[in-house]
Amino acid sequence: MEQRHLGASGLKVSRLALGTMTWGRDTDEHESRDQLAAFLEAGGTLIDTAAGYGDGAAEELLGQLLPELTSRDDVVLCTKAGISRRTGERVVDTSRRAMLAALDGSLTRLGTDHVDVWLAHTWSDQTPLEETLSALEAAVTSGRARYAGISNYCGWQSARAATLADVGRGTALVANQVEYSLLARGVEAEVAPSALAHGLGLMAWSPLGRGVLTGKYRTGTPADSRAASPHFASFVERYLDARARGIVDAVVTAADGLGCSPAEIALAWVRDQPGISAAIVGARTAAQLRGTLTSEDVVLPPQIRAALDEVSAPPGAPPA
Repeated sequence: MEQRHLGASGLKVSRLALGTMTWGRDTDEHESRDQLAAFLEAGGTLIDTAAGYGDGAAEELLGQLLPELTSRDDVVLCTKAGISRRTGERVVDTSRRAMLAALDGSLTRLGTDHVDVWLAHTWSDQTPLEETLSALEAAVTSGRARYAGISNYCGWQSARAATLADVGRGTALVANQVEYSLLARGVEAEVAPSALAHGLGLMAWSPLGRGVLTGKYRTGTPADSRAASPHFASFVERYLDARARGIVDAVVTAADGLGCSPAEIALAWVRDQPGISAAIVGARTAAQLRGTLTSEDVVLPPQIRAALDEVSAPPGAPPA
């Protein structure tokens, strides 16, 4: 699998990352092991998780499986802090106290003394940005994280964070993890230009449009899909509208023409957008994951890419 630099840093990561959001909850230990094995066999190195995924269950499962299947030095571990659901509700806390406590918990669950990339999981108006950045700096200077970054920051937020981190603290940020797909192209307006200007590599989550771009929802909601899961139904529903159906139809048409799957087409599109360091692929089963890892061999012809650009252009976007 092709390796790319994460932003302007010297760190190289696989251009497809393994996502673990469903691990320990909708994806059991057996399927998680098979997914990790398939990802490693395909040459993948970047594994993404978070303290808030399953209230730590994803990290714990990953920590159990990694020693069975590979050496710690052969993977790039990325985790995030700042969001938890231990109270039953979504709680955002990016204070220095909460962030560093979450990192310590992540390291324990992952069974390692450091992560390679540590991200502030989301922006918070309740904590001064300087305080959140001080936690990232403390993690790097203490050796508990090798690199730091942010997640789900909009354009001005990422620009301010990158500037403060670089000029004020000396711990440069290397990544911004954001949703990006043919169904979610809002980052192109400000987030992507900000990332390119400040040396942040974009890590695209849900590059398959929360599963919708696979085409699985064209005729209904499969019983084993995320949209049928109590945990993820609302997560998927926003992309089951008329606009999304038109984009999915275009992806399916392109897939038929190139002899590929819709997932391969959608992944290849986002993977090669400007500023993308890695696209994060999550799956419920190992079979689903294997079906997306084959996108590594797919290169979209310019005409197909242009057609997909046109049909998926965000409402109100100027003509290309």
